[in-house]
Amino acid sequence: MSRIIGTVSRGLRCPIINEGDDLESIVIDSVIEASKEGNFAIQDKDIVAVTESIVARAQGNYASIDQIAEDIRHKFNEDTVGVIFPIFSRNRFSNCLRGIARGSKKIVLMLSYPSDEVGNHLISLDALDEKGVNPWTDTLTESEFRELFGYQKHTFTGVDYIDYYKELIAAEGAECEVIFSQKPKTILSYTKNILTCDIHTRYRTKRILEQNGAEKVYTLDDVLSESVDGSGFNEQYGLLGSNKSTDDGVKLFPRNSQETVDNIQRKLKELTGKQVEVMVYGDGAFKDPVGKIWELADPVVSPAYTSGLEGTPNEVKLKYLADNNFSDLRGAELEEAIKKHIDSKADDLTGLMEAQGTTPRKLTDLIGSLSDLTSGSGDKGTPIVFIQGYFDNFTN
Repeated sequence: MSRIIGTVSRGLRCPIINEGDDLESIVIDSVIEASKEGNFAIQDKDIVAVTESIVARAQGNYASIDQIAEDIRHKFNEDTVGVIFPIFSRNRFSNCLRGIARGSKKIVLMLSYPSDEVGNHLISLDALDEKGVNPWTDTLTESEFRELFGYQKHTFTGVDYIDYYKELIAAEGAECEVIFSQKPKTILSYTKNILTCDIHTRYRTKRILEQNGAEKVYTLDDVLSESVDGSGFNEQYGLLGSNKSTDDGVKLFPRNSQETVDNIQRKLKELTGKQVEVMVYGDGAFKDPVGKIWELADPVVSPAYTSGLEGTPNEVKLKYLADNNFSDLRGAELEEAIKKHIDSKADDLTGLMEAQGTTPRKLTDLIGSLSDLTSGSGDKGTPIVFIQGYFDNFTN
């Protein structure tokens, strides 16, 4: 075995990005300078991953709480609004909720329990079992919830999200009523005007509501899907994927990212002669085993990527081959047999035992998760990730 190093993921530093910066040039310069500093060559099928945050920052894709409120007023005419299934997050939802409340007279806040969609728990499953409560059948008022479960704080943030969200709504001058249910139809007993705030289940929720008598149903991707009073916007995702930027505003998910990744790929090819794949990534798609949080609070892992990142892996399991197909071989003979098998593997291994456990998820979800874990979300200062050897296998 001559080659030892396989896949390598490097976090690259770059200048702090601000609105109007030439992001494409900054990314390209950072990659080329990193290759010189790190003494590695840029190769075909290397991957440049750029966090969505700096793409949106360069675009200036921001909106204020007032602009969110204006869109809510336009959609609901200041009626009582059912705000259902929000995630429990200061970063992701607090300023969105303030804008929604500022544009409404009354909010009926329907929280899913025991956790939100991405795994932030209000209470534990054990607590449900102890009290004999079934969230799929039992609707609770706030007083009933408190009587059963008391006051619980989030494992990581130390926040009681029930009180926190109520206080945000009250501070904006809106009346607030809190209920707890997993059933979309529950909200229709309180109002026919609903903003459904779930992310990955939003289309199902909207369908159920519309089929059962809702009059107005919007999802978060309908809010700021076009500019309001000069705001930023995202025609595809609206408020989905947004983050708190200041006390009075949010940064939206980036727009038109496909042009950005295509341009970076083309310019790198002109400078290096290599066909490098490029993607924009947001949250990774993985679950924390302690806090039970599923990381993906963005609507997608990658809103834009070059064509070489389409598809899913088509891999065999080396240990399966070693234990089954070639169990009588050892050393160099075993390695050679496995390499020959890989070279001749079928184009589609779906359903074959030799591919079991290889998790054929979308390439962009896998690579985006790797990039998110590499860059982190704090002060590493590496919003560009350069990955080499991802498409290699045991034969090369």
